[in-house]
Amino acid sequence: MTRADIETAIAEELHRIAPEIEMNDIDRSEDLRDECDIDSMDFLNLVTALGQRFGAAMPEADYPQMRSFEALTDYLVEKTA
Repeated sequence: MTRADIETAIAEELHRIAPEIEMNDIDRSEDLRDECDIDSMDFLNLVTALGQRFGAAMPEADYPQMRSFEALTDYLVEKTA
């Protein structure tokens, strides 16, 4: 799984949760919840969907490591290596 594959998967899952999101307008270093205007339940749905998609355990204790698009990508790159 490449970094680009993971970024695409995150974008697809974000779009599924919040179809109004314009991925090109997102600052990938900022908090996803603020950038995408998603609430904590949407974030939980995103993390759950990505965990299932990649077969990766993503415990709640790790959520602070997934705050931005970049951080979430880094996290999944490490988990799927």
